[in-house]
Amino acid sequence: MIYTKIDLCSRALVKLGASTIASFDEDTAEAKVCMQLYEPTLESLLASYPWRFALEKVELARLVTAPKADYKYAYQLPNDCVRILSAGNGIKSQGLKYKIVGNTLHTNSEQVMISYIRRPNESEFPPFFCNALIARLSAELCLPLTESTTRTDYMYNRADEEFKMAKLTDSQQDIPACFQDFSLIEVRQ
Repeated sequence: MIYTKIDLCSRALVKLGASTIASFDEDTAEAKVCMQLYEPTLESLLASYPWRFALEKVELARLVTAPKADYKYAYQLPNDCVRILSAGNGIKSQGLKYKIVGNTLHTNSEQVMISYIRRPNESEFPPFFCNALIARLSAELCLPLTESTTRTDYMYNRADEEFKMAKLTDSQQDIPACFQDFSLIEVRQ
């Protein structure tokens, strides 16, 4: 099933026993709180784990202006970048020494390929991520809407369980990681 922002927020509100919303523009407490908390909650959840559905690899465009110190080159990060996972040069997207400064990447390499978590559209969210996001939204919305700390604690515990399940499901969609360029293995060959 494909969800929208409003669908995800409404499902989170249902978990709290609150009224659903049809738009962020409604003049209700639920709509106002959802509008304020949806994007930060989503971006926090996206940044918290290297989700495979949000993974992207791209070669960066070098900026004309060089960094003032420490590195020779600056590169513009993509607009949809939530978190950098690794950077490399050439066709390899790892192993490069770099520093993130604002929305740029600084390094001494003349070419940069990054692996990053992007901000996908809600229609691209897999069901396991939707469940984790709905649970997290419920926890975030609970205190402002119910003023119950006990209930909020319970919702955060449920959100943690959903997050663990989502990570497990996501991790099973790829082959296990193996050692690359490991000196002890190279010596034995």
